[in-house]
Amino acid sequence: MTAVAILGWALMLAQGLLALAMLAAAFRMIAGPRAQDRVLGLDTLYVNASMLLMTFGIASGSRVYLEASLVIALLGFVSTVALAKFLMRGEVIE
Repeated sequence: MTAVAILGWALMLAQGLLALAMLAAAFRMIAGPRAQDRVLGLDTLYVNASMLLMTFGIASGSRVYLEASLVIALLGFVSTVALAKFLMRGEVIE
């Protein structure tokens, strides 16, 4: 097998496993018994979505996917911090 074929198979496997992880995170987000579990599920979901976009970017050789992954990571971090602050204090802006 050549290195290109190995990379192709590895990317397909990674994309499949990331999609499975996103399903598990979506289940935690929907069926979480507490709000903290739902926030953790959302955090895991955006990290997995960011990694999935990175694998798409590697497979296609396009920078657009990598830039979209960076935007999702930044917005996901900000939303996680805002939700955590809301759950602790009941307000986001003091």
